[in-house]
Amino acid sequence: MNKSNKFSPEVRERAVRMVQEHRGEYPSLWMAVESIAPKIGCVPQTLLTWVKRQEIDAGVREGVTTSEAQRVKELEREVKELRRANEILKVASAFFAQAELDRRFKF
Repeated sequence: MNKSNKFSPEVRERAVRMVQEHRGEYPSLWMAVESIAPKIGCVPQTLLTWVKRQEIDAGVREGVTTSEAQRVKELEREVKELRRANEILKVASAFFAQAELDRRFKF
């Protein structure tokens, strides 16, 4: 199981919501995260990452949203697949062109 799947989306949402609700009670975001992370059972850096990701997705913080990142990943996968198909077609085209040349000159 990878790190990102250790906590369910519901737990993540609840933890981020708790940080947002209690953020005003602490002098900094980091201090709020440090106090709430042990209650959730994660390290503060993980919770801070979730909070920042939520803020980016909400448009509060600059950055690439989760949906944009997913779209880029899908497009990169598609480009890779198309390049592989193109390479196969080039090799096949060269093979059949050579076969056609060989066939024409044989009597």
